[in-house]
Amino acid sequence: MIELKQVTRTYKMGEQKIHALDHVDLTIADGEFVAVIGPSGSGKSTLLHVVGGLDTPTGGEVVVDGRDLSQAKDRELAHFRNKQIGFVFQTFNLQPTYTALENVALPLVFARVPPKERRVKAQSALEVVGLAERLRHRPAQLSGGERQRVAIARALVTDPAYILADEPTGNLDSATSREIVALLDRLHQERALTVLLVTHDAEMAALADRQITLRDGRIAAEGGAA
Repeated sequence: MIELKQVTRTYKMGEQKIHALDHVDLTIADGEFVAVIGPSGSGKSTLLHVVGGLDTPTGGEVVVDGRDLSQAKDRELAHFRNKQIGFVFQTFNLQPTYTALENVALPLVFARVPPKERRVKAQSALEVVGLAERLRHRPAQLSGGERQRVAIARALVTDPAYILADEPTGNLDSATSREIVALLDRLHQERALTVLLVTHDAEMAALADRQITLRDGRIAAEGGAA
């Protein structure tokens, strides 16, 4: 379970304070698919970053599986991210000189998984996202949708409990965007994954179990799927 309790995140720009998150209370149940929507600057990505241990809140508590991330040390956060979280980003973040298989296996290198086991796990993850025939292709040889599928496979390869996706369809056309969000939904259902999707696209958000609207760092509205 993910629990945010009165979470704030403040940045200073000169003499001005920017409240990216302003006393946010939010609970996400295990196995839930939640979409966070809102205009640019509303705090969507900041919310995802504090949940994933990429950023530390200025105030409040971020509790994931009973662990308060706001009190965790850097080494603890790195271990948490590697074992519990699969990240998917808008820009794919793939190594251009690596094959799809090598890109997917990268988190397992950091986790010190033996090479043979890395290859098996990475190949299995690519098969799950429908890229069994593209293992040895490099990012430049793949379409945008295929690159994002590689990124999703990389997020899956460590068997995380949570998938955090930050605008994963931002660089894709409408049809491919629907395919990517449908893939996240299928994985959420088949694997009982908890998925937190940040998007500006209301159509994509409607595929989730629940939508959270952020505005000026605060939750402005909540709703279920139609």
